[in-house]
Amino acid sequence: MAESKQSYLNGAYYGPPVPPRDTYRSVGRSSGFCCCGPCCLLCNLVKFIVSIVITLGIVVLVLWLIFRPNDIKAHVDDASLTQFNYTTGTGSLSYNLSLAMSIRNPNKRISIYYDYLEARASYDGFRFGYAPLPVFYQRRKSTAALAPAFQGAQVVTEDGVAETYVRETGEGFYYVDVSVYAKLRLKVWVFKIRYNRPRIDCSLKLPVPGTAGSFEKTKCHVHHF
Repeated sequence: MAESKQSYLNGAYYGPPVPPRDTYRSVGRSSGFCCCGPCCLLCNLVKFIVSIVITLGIVVLVLWLIFRPNDIKAHVDDASLTQFNYTTGTGSLSYNLSLAMSIRNPNKRISIYYDYLEARASYDGFRFGYAPLPVFYQRRKSTAALAPAFQGAQVVTEDGVAETYVRETGEGFYYVDVSVYAKLRLKVWVFKIRYNRPRIDCSLKLPVPGTAGSFEKTKCHVHHF
């Protein structure tokens, strides 16, 4: 009898009740959850826009790495300064300066549209001349010619120009800065891409008119902004 009772007790559990397992599932993590409503549509729209932006960014990066545009090269091949007179009494500067410039497009796969061009001339920090230049289209691996010309008279408003003029007249050379401002577009296959706005700076050493000095070909520097 005792053995039979002991066997019966060994097959059952008489402790405290065990709580049942949770059978619910989180709505946010449910694989069968269906998103609907304005909030979900906005979320999907944002995801779509982000994916488009990322794709376009990758395409632009790949094209840039493939074509990798090189900077244009510019030189002043020749310059003629036939008049450069400063009148002390009136503070007026009379000038007649003409340049022969060349711009080289070194790119093998990129053509360039010059949509805007202007040249400015300055002496000792004083801008005395302005010349608009014709726009043009430049093919790949080609060189274009520019001919800025400055003629007229300006009243000098900067201090120190008179002293610089007297000193450089005695030295036999005037140091004039010419800058060309441009707006560019690049043509890659059939695509036209608006590029930055370079400034071409040329520091010229010009012989005083009537002296035996000569002008030497000058390399210009291209800056982007």
